[in-house]
Amino acid sequence: MNLQWNNRNNSFIKKLTSLLFVLIFAFGVISTNVPVQAAATSTDAEVTNTASFSTDVIYQIVTDRFFDGDTSNNPTGSIFDKSNLQKYHGGDWAGITQKLNDGYFSNMGVTALWISSPVENITTIDPSNNCASYHGYWAKDFFKTNSYFGSVSDFQTMVNKAHALGIKIVIDFAPNHTSTAEYGTMTFPEDGALYKNGTYLGGFKNDSQGLFNHESWTDFSTYENSIYHSMYGLADLNHQNATVDAYMKEAIQNWLDLGVDGIRVDAVKHMSFGWQKNWLSSIYSYKSVFVFGEWFNGGVAADADMTKFANDSGMSLLDFRFANAVRNALGNGSATMEDLYDVIVATDADYNEVNDQVTFIDNHDMSRFMTLASNNQRAVDNAYVILLTSRGVPTIYYGSEQYATGTTDPYNRGDMPSFNTNSTAYKVISYLAPLRKSNPALAYGTTSERWMNDDVFIYERKFGNNVVVTAVNRNQSKSYSVAGLYTSLPQGTYSDVMQGTLGGGTITVASTGAVNTFTLGAGQSAVWQYTASSTATPLIGNVDPMMGVAGNTVTITGRGFGSTQGSVSFGTSAAQVVSWSDAQIKVKIPSVAAGKYAIKVTTASGTASNTYSGFEVLSATQISVRFKVNNATTNYGSNVYLVGSVYELGNWDVTKAIGPLFNSTSSIGMYPTWFYDVNVPAGTTIQYKFIKKDASGNVIWESGNNHTAVTPATGTQTFSVDWQN
Repeated sequence: MNLQWNNRNNSFIKKLTSLLFVLIFAFGVISTNVPVQAAATSTDAEVTNTASFSTDVIYQIVTDRFFDGDTSNNPTGSIFDKSNLQKYHGGDWAGITQKLNDGYFSNMGVTALWISSPVENITTIDPSNNCASYHGYWAKDFFKTNSYFGSVSDFQTMVNKAHALGIKIVIDFAPNHTSTAEYGTMTFPEDGALYKNGTYLGGFKNDSQGLFNHESWTDFSTYENSIYHSMYGLADLNHQNATVDAYMKEAIQNWLDLGVDGIRVDAVKHMSFGWQKNWLSSIYSYKSVFVFGEWFNGGVAADADMTKFANDSGMSLLDFRFANAVRNALGNGSATMEDLYDVIVATDADYNEVNDQVTFIDNHDMSRFMTLASNNQRAVDNAYVILLTSRGVPTIYYGSEQYATGTTDPYNRGDMPSFNTNSTAYKVISYLAPLRKSNPALAYGTTSERWMNDDVFIYERKFGNNVVVTAVNRNQSKSYSVAGLYTSLPQGTYSDVMQGTLGGGTITVASTGAVNTFTLGAGQSAVWQYTASSTATPLIGNVDPMMGVAGNTVTITGRGFGSTQGSVSFGTSAAQVVSWSDAQIKVKIPSVAAGKYAIKVTTASGTASNTYSGFEVLSATQISVRFKVNNATTNYGSNVYLVGSVYELGNWDVTKAIGPLFNSTSSIGMYPTWFYDVNVPAGTTIQYKFIKKDASGNVIWESGNNHTAVTPATGTQTFSVDWQN
């Protein structure tokens, strides 16, 4: 049996697939009269201020640990100590600006910077862990800057310089909590207090305004427990409080006004789905930006709640499943390359917008890849090859391109070791990152395995006639002869995009798609690509964001739209075109009934694109409402759900009912009281009922009339009723 199939049970199917490739090419689907691979060139998809990050490479920075560009803003006293990884070290926005000026990011091909949360944090040591807030996750005032990172002027200077270089700015934002406020009998000097532009709003211990949830530490046992209980004692904000809801909407708008292009939302698993969707809708109505959240997952298996969030919340997620699969296969060797591919296939099936999930190989909450791989630099290099040529929006963790080491927090957050532009990893990134701009197969393409065994993974990304083929051999002591490889590359000779940096050579592709037999040496990687000079048929590659209300701006990216304006439809309704180019269109969501819509582009010449399905139009401006029902007793295996007269409540369709509802939070509702926080249209008369469903889908409705309520125009609301027998 050939090595590429590794004795898998489906070897016959894979051989049949190869034969089909021969037949397809033989019948001239792709012309054999093509030049040697097209040169990589930028397109007008390379736009800074857009919600689409499909073609971008993000560089994550722990601001305090990157570069100290202005020593005058360094903190003093116990919170500053460069020899202590739990204290501030002096990195700031001036330092990032300096490295922007130096060309460190541009020369690497990075097109977006994800920086630490810029908001004002506590200025004291947390007595529960002897740590300062250098990381930015212990907010105090979301309307002010962290002065140790710089002033508003420093922030604006950094943003403006980045934009001048075609680089976007993503901020970390943590609306789940403020600072630590509960741990046994310990006293916390700042009591998790929340301020607005310097004005005290309230603290955790003396919470007369109900700004916080008071449910002690989460034990992570259930989704409900993780939402309404505090995470490691951090003062857990009560988003159903109208003051908190308005505060978070206004605060993020202030940062968007400073030119922020994207938002990474911390701890989305620990906030209610309904409130977040309401908050996100307000963001998209204010400015069309890219938003992705952190739902921590320590493995590669699917999590139903996480998958639902990725598909239905309106934001993307950090793809921990992909990260862990790469770490297992190339980092610690606990999995094979086949296992890695299995995760790629599984996530492709699970995520509606798999190309919008944010991928990575390490970050501030896990060990550095270099440490995981026992200080093996080639393992890091090869991991970057897979990261940068796989589906998703790739993210580089600062310093890992310099082979930084470190185990868990805070050792994985050390100072930037160097700015060496000659490290092999830096070079690998600099070769592959620009390819994501020039070849749309990386941004939008499908993923197909072409040759594989335990050590070798050769896969193809394809979008239209654009093709990228990646080959990685993780085994650093064994070479493999690669025979029987077929690709969609047109006939020709292709050189390694990385110019042999990791040992890759040239391949020759026949008119049938067959590749000459070649040797993939021990630990070697190669990337070969073909960029089509034009696209005969328009192809939508991505739509961002994938949710909004009528009038919101949406960005459509792909290829072949033409330079002359055509039309865009949501279902059968035409959208107002804001701007139009061959690779990017911006439109306004038309006034249509709430629901899911398929988007289609038609060129000026009348040629229609592929259909891009699943865009969600919401009923109207959203608010968050807590629905409660008392005295709803159930049998074992049955749960309570909510259904109602608006799209957000399922339009009376029990298969789309909200739930199962929660019933185990003492300060809100304990069985037989059930509750759920739901995003619904503001200022709207709605009717609703609660239902009981068992594991087989059998439904018991409440008796009596429908419940009727009017949602407020702004703020939040709780509707509480008794179950009607």
